[in-house]
Amino acid sequence: MPIKEIHTPKRTPEAQTTPFDNAEEAWLWFILAQEARNDGARSAAGLGLYARPCEPTDILKCVDRLYRHRRLVMDHLLVLRHYGKRQLPPDPRRIKETRGFALWKEALERLEPILVRKGIVRPKLSLPRPGRYWSHTAKIYEGGASL
Repeated sequence: MPIKEIHTPKRTPEAQTTPFDNAEEAWLWFILAQEARNDGARSAAGLGLYARPCEPTDILKCVDRLYRHRRLVMDHLLVLRHYGKRQLPPDPRRIKETRGFALWKEALERLEPILVRKGIVRPKLSLPRPGRYWSHTAKIYEGGASL
């Protein structure tokens, strides 16, 4: 009988981390980290300017999972890579970049909820939408007195 190998994750100290503001910022950081790694740099957690809540491979795994579940297609990945290497998102005002912008936006919209759920990206603040009868709960203030 084969012996089961038990995996025990490394304990990391509770450090203050700075989540990304959005998926685009996370993606551009991932591309820079990958290019540095490809050039021979060694990565060590906590040595950057900001302590991030993930490793670059965590973002890659999220994109890979979206691709395997057919939420992203090869066109999305090619656009993400091309503009990521440029460190500049596509400009929708340029005719040659309109399709790239649509694919870029769609890919990041699909990636962002996953990154938010994992704590990699800061959740967006959302204000409650007024209901159908919002005017019934509205308060009017006039001259310092409530009506």
